[in-house]
Amino acid sequence: MNPSPRKLEIISVASTLFKEKGYSAVTMRDIAKVMGIKAASLYNHIQNKEEILTFIIISLAEEFIDGLEKIKSGNNDCIYKLKQIIILHVDISSRNTNGMASLNNDWMHLKDQLNHYLALRMEYENSFRNIISKGILKNEIKNINPDIMVFSILSTLRSLYLWVPKKDDMEPSLLAANLSEVLLKGINK
Repeated sequence: MNPSPRKLEIISVASTLFKEKGYSAVTMRDIAKVMGIKAASLYNHIQNKEEILTFIIISLAEEFIDGLEKIKSGNNDCIYKLKQIIILHVDISSRNTNGMASLNNDWMHLKDQLNHYLALRMEYENSFRNIISKGILKNEIKNINPDIMVFSILSTLRSLYLWVPKKDDMEPSLLAANLSEVLLKGINK
């Protein structure tokens, strides 16, 4: 899927509005107004608002899957892989906070691609859980319920889009390193 530059501009404007107002509250007229064009002109590039949302969410979900596949394929220990997953989340969230807001808050509005998105999400979570389970078996990770670990770590990583814009002065690599320390080692001295 290689959208035209104009379509990418429409998607960018829409993702900002989706984050600010929520997907349901944004109309095609709102998008057109911000772009300084008539709403009818949008339809030369986009079929409807759902097409925009679908592009945002599916492209991000596929980016996470692709990144995770590269991480999984390595011959590294499980802790290293978890650190790489944290880096992946920081990278994607830092580059696309607006899209991440839609991914986290608006996925339920997908119609035609909802099942595809849910399958991608389940694949991601299962792969994450498998890395943790292997780490437990290899005695690299404490023997704690993997579902609790997945929930705890992903809850933090999924909310980065809220926090990252408030921390313009923090380098993504430093953020990833600090998150890895806290999420993987805890805060005990």
